[in-house]
Amino acid sequence: MLCSLSNLEEKDLKEIQALETELGKTVLAFSCHKTAPAALDDDKLKKIQALESRLGLSLVAVDG
Repeated sequence: MLCSLSNLEEKDLKEIQALETELGKTVLAFSCHKTAPAALDDDKLKKIQALESRLGLSLVAVDG
């Protein structure tokens, strides 16, 4: 399973913002997707790691 920050509709965002105000805390919304990580050989893995390093991101290769 892979989770990422949700793309929210305006009404959902407003509800979350109201909850943040009430709690005095930041609330993050995540959406999860059923997926399997791809099997990679060392060369492909190194290419992903190099790009992660250059971009300052985490990348995940998946099948399908």
